[in-house]
Amino acid sequence: QVQFIESGGGLVPAGGSLRLSCAASGRSFSSYVMGWFRQAPGKEREFVATIRWSSGTSYYADSVKGRFTISRDNAKNTVYLHMNSLKPEDTAVYYCAAKTGTTSWLPTNYSSWGQGTQVTVST
Repeated sequence: QVQFIESGGGLVPAGGSLRLSCAASGRSFSSYVMGWFRQAPGKEREFVATIRWSSGTSYYADSVKGRFTISRDNAKNTVYLHMNSLKPEDTAVYYCAAKTGTTSWLPTNYSSWGQGTQVTVST
């Protein structure tokens, strides 16, 4: 059974940084695409970043491009989201997710999800 353990969320002032981790277990993810999504109160879940595990090829939402970096550690079976220059509008619950096949920014295309970690950016 696929399982994701997310960590690294918290409260940070605007302009600060956080690193989210998503530790995956249950199988090899070498053929998977991993994604980070976020959901703010009253809003739909939205794409943040995605990475193809095998190649490291990554894509970002325009709203985070240049500030966030997605990476993976094959030895630790862990995907990271490095977040810099955080803004209050980045406040949300952040989720990691996995899918097979092609890269996608649609959350409905991802079959396995973590429990989420709260990120709050204060003004």
